[in-house]
Parts: sequence; structure tokens; C-alpha cells
Amino acid sequence: MKSISLGQSGLACSRIAYGCWRLAGTWNAAEVAPAAEAVGRRAVLAAFDAGYTLFDNADIYCGGGAEKILGQALKEAPGMRGGIVIASKCGIRPSGAPLPDSPCRYDFSGDYIVSSCEQSLRRLGVETIDLYQLHRPDYLMDPAEIASAFQRLKGAGKVREFGVSNFRPSQVTALQKACPMRLIVNQIEISLANLNCFEDGTLDQCLGEKITPMAWSPLAGGQLGDGAKKLLPSQEGYRVKPLLVAMDLLAKNHGVSRTVLALAWLMKHPSGIVPIIGSTNAARIREAARAAELDLSREDWYRLLEAARGEPLP
Repeated sequence: MKSISLGQSGLACSRIAYGCWRLAGTWNAAEVAPAAEAVGRRAVLAAFDAGYTLFDNADIYCGGGAEKILGQALKEAPGMRGGIVIASKCGIRPSGAPLPDSPCRYDFSGDYIVSSCEQSLRRLGVETIDLYQLHRPDYLMDPAEIASAFQRLKGAGKVREFGVSNFRPSQVTALQKACPMRLIVNQIEISLANLNCFEDGTLDQCLGEKITPMAWSPLAGGQLGDGAKKLLPSQEGYRVKPLLVAMDLLAKNHGVSRTVLALAWLMKHPSGIVPIIGSTNAARIREAARAAELDLSREDWYRLLEAARGEPLP
């Protein structure tokens, strides 16, 4: 698969990333059976065999279960670690932890960031996380405190590079001013069904500051691919039926699937969008990799944009 550099860093990875959030098959760590772990390990190895070298994870995915499964897969394929970029995220604290009445909240306090990273390292079974991201903006975040935590982790050799996820441009700017190291990615929802980042300045900032946008849910929860199995509440109102008609026509013209077309559309943008796909089906993992070879014309790109907007450009 083609490769891309992440931000202004020395990290290079596959043009499409493999997302690990579905590896355990559940969000409840207590429900993960050995058979489910085996499915997850096979998916990781299938992605690696298909050319994916960026594996995106988070401590909240199945309460750390997804990180454990990725770590198990690394043990099964000893040469894999040296050929991939491991990304993980922290900052979301679920309700009921550590106390029964604790609410769901975001936590970017310095000690929590460091502690979360150390726990992720243990679950992954590695000494260093290549890319560590703050998962969702903490309303109480102190950029100076975060910068100090980042320095502690980098100085200890526990993290190579840092990024954010779901940050508004103003939040990225505030944090970057306090950080001596460059933030190299902003992971956000981007798809033909969700065009917000094209209008709110996020991609403009990524272009100007050379920050790589990583696109989570690039198929809108599967609605732009083979169909949705489980949508986020925010995705349930997406109007995709008219868009799918236009996608099917272009996909047929190019001899590809809707999945390939949707991913290729994202990668056409000059900011270097890296889509994250999360299927555990080996055939679908391989199919998605084909998108790295499809270069859409400007005309076809705008045809899809117009269909996604549901109206002509002004």
C-alpha cells in the first residue's frame, strides 16, 4: 500500500489506517471470550498482510480489551512491531469509575494522561507508543499541564509523537501554543455523509499547519459501504439514500465498490486525510486497501460532493 508521513514527524505509515475499536466484538471487557479474541487477532494479522501499517487504538475500546488483543497479535507475529505505527488515545473516563456514582467525563489532568499511557503500554506489551492522542476535548483542559505530561512521556521514551482527536481548530491552536513538540494529527469524523470539517476550518488548519487529519467512521458507520450494523446516535439522521445512487453510478464506472470510492474520495483532499477502517472481515479489509490505488478526477470528486450536499454548489 502507498505510504504517507504523519504531520511534521518522521513517522510514515500506510495510506489507510486500521482501526482497532471493534477487535473485541463488544464494549464490555467482561464479555470478551477467547473465541472473540482469536477473531480480533486474525483481523489484525489480515490487516498487516494487506499492507496496513498504522493501527489506531484507545484505552476506552472495550475497557482496554482492544489494546490487549493488538498486543497478543504482536506476540504472534514477532516481526510485526518493527513495521507498524501504533497509535492509541486517552482521556475518556466512563461512568462508574473509580466510584459507582462517578459520571462519564473527560480528563486531561497531567497525572491521568501519564498513568493512562503506562497502562496502555502494559496492555499492548510494548515499550513505546508511536502516536498518543487526546481522545475528546476536556472542557477543563489546561494546555500547560498537558504539555508537561507530554514532555514527561516523551522524555521517558514512552511516546514518540502526539496528536489530538475531535478537537476544534481553536482547541488545537491553544494546545499547540503550550506544547514544545508539534501535534501531528487531528482525528475527526469525516465522510461523504459528514462534511463539517470542510466548512468549520478543521481541514484548513490541517493544511496550513501540516497536521494530518485521520478520518474516523469514513463510511458513516457502514452506511456508505455494505450497510450499517450499529450507528452512533449522531449518525442516525444522516441522509445517504440520494448519495448512494450517485456513488453506485461512479463505482460502476470505475469498477470498484462503494467502500473503495468513499475512501478514495477522502484521500483526494490535499491535507492527506488518512481514513480509518475497522472491519474484522479479512475480505473487507483487503477490499478497502484498494482505495489507495484509486485517484479520482476533480470532476468525479465534485460530483460526489454535490450529491453529498444534496444541492448544487452556490
